[in-house]
Amino acid sequence: MTYRSLLVLLDDDPLCAARVKVAIDLARNFEAHLTGVAPTGLVELPISVEAATVVTELAEAAQAELGDRARAAAQAFDAACVAAKLSACRSVVLEAEPADALLREAHSHDLIVLTQPDPAETGYTMRRAVVERLVLFNARPTLLIPYAGTVEAPFQNALVAWDGSREADRAIADALPFLRKARRVDVAAWRENGLLADTTPNAELEALREWLARHGVTATVRNEVASAPIADAILSRTADLDTDLLVMGGYGHTRWTERLLGGATRGVLATMTVPVLMSR
Repeated sequence: MTYRSLLVLLDDDPLCAARVKVAIDLARNFEAHLTGVAPTGLVELPISVEAATVVTELAEAAQAELGDRARAAAQAFDAACVAAKLSACRSVVLEAEPADALLREAHSHDLIVLTQPDPAETGYTMRRAVVERLVLFNARPTLLIPYAGTVEAPFQNALVAWDGSREADRAIADALPFLRKARRVDVAAWRENGLLADTTPNAELEALREWLARHGVTATVRNEVASAPIADAILSRTADLDTDLLVMGGYGHTRWTERLLGGATRGVLATMTVPVLMSR
């Protein structure tokens, strides 16, 4: 298994250029095709006929402006690919909301590259909603690049946060192309403080280590005791191990008819300091 087709979001986010650079580096490293998707977003028209007659022209002008921004993002992507001498790439402008466009295109790609939204930037709430929807509903793994710092790909030191769940199993399987190329791979299972005193790997973790070895990945496995919230404990360990890629399941739950991220997932997404690969 490897990544043969990568997908990256193109927009007017100041972090888009850094995101595209990572995507280009990964496409080169995996000898994969890279698609840049520039969604325009949609302008909502008023419901009442009376209001529609007044603002339709303004709405059309606003939609045209959104289209111009999307095309500019696509052109910048094309130029970056040319500068990087990456020929296996293409850009596409889609008249759709960003999450809808990415979810639709994800079916024909192996990995989506996004950026952690920067709370200080305009449009933070909207960008966060796009990321959360992709994590919850994406059919493919999502690679999130932190908004702070510089990211160099490919990644050398990977940490897998594993708890035996379906989501964690999916994430570690989806991350195999990264794990095979990593210099060091650590797999840790966290438990709340007091629930687990012994950090010795149990039979389940040993079986996972053997499974990884069969796939060409040499990993160190251990149990971890979390005295802090799980998200904080995971991110603390990434710093201790000089991790440059965190792999974990993306968790969600249902409140009435609304899908929501789980606490650990939301915590990592909010405070991540290294790239995170998430799967559901």
